[in-house]
Amino acid sequence: MAMNRPALIALTALAPVSWGSTYAVTTELLPADRPLFTAMMRALPAGLLLLALARVLPRGIWWGKAAVLGALNIGAFFPLLFLSAYRLPGGMAAVVGSVGPLFVAGLSVLLLGDRPTLRTLLTGVAAALGVSLVVLKAAGALDAVGVLAALASTASMSTGTVLTKRWGRPDGVGPLALTAWQLTAGGLLIAPLALVVEGAPPALDGRAVGGYLYLALANTALAYWLWFRGIGRLSATQVTFLGPLSPLTAAVIGWAALGQELTPVQLAGMGIAFGATVLGQLRPRAVAVRTVSGSGSFSSAEGNARKDSMDVTGSALRR
Repeated sequence: MAMNRPALIALTALAPVSWGSTYAVTTELLPADRPLFTAMMRALPAGLLLLALARVLPRGIWWGKAAVLGALNIGAFFPLLFLSAYRLPGGMAAVVGSVGPLFVAGLSVLLLGDRPTLRTLLTGVAAALGVSLVVLKAAGALDAVGVLAALASTASMSTGTVLTKRWGRPDGVGPLALTAWQLTAGGLLIAPLALVVEGAPPALDGRAVGGYLYLALANTALAYWLWFRGIGRLSATQVTFLGPLSPLTAAVIGWAALGQELTPVQLAGMGIAFGATVLGQLRPRAVAVRTVSGSGSFSSAEGNARKDSMDVTGSALRR
């Protein structure tokens, strides 16, 4: 029985909502200053677990496609996102990431043949404005490397999202297997980088083990499966417009659990960004939503997606 569209959107939205909790979990439970190790611990165990559950390996050309999608959505996206967060002041990385819907709209023209409407473009601008009011802080000069990393992370996740929509998935392969391939490929790409840059893994106490279990299971395995599944059944632009829910969730958690203040300007920004998210789910009257042979696949900004997660105070951004 096919799921109705509002329920599908709501389930897909759980992914960026979950990613919005990553900052609180990371700062409260995990070892400090180990973003690459954290990225690896999120992606690789989750990918291997889903691979064991799906019990399906890529075949033929899909070895290459899975590697490309895993690199774009996970392996390149995570490190670039973390690099930008550490080098940019006051949530600027989140602001750059919030232009993801505009990136996806442009790439959809080139790769999917979709034409963005004026409403889509204006809604994308409104989403970026709303997020900037929530997370952007004054002070601090912009770092060129940080800005380039933020743009690259957004472009990586946006490209991965559109390519996942374009390629779909092989016959007989469900979104669980496709998610497993991408997380495993991305985790294997991050692992040697984490070892070279950060050295040997840190000692872990019980809190850290619990934090990593949450990140690997709920925040990554489940969240990315819902995200990739949603991309297969909704338009790429619709799914990307759910991305602002991540910084909004991070702001709410920061207020409710970490004692952070929410100013009137931030509250106004939350309203604008949430309104843009809702408007982004409305389909143009004359344009049917493009789907991929039968069911769904992807993806993934860990972005921008998502993106993996975000520090609304500007000290870290992890999706």
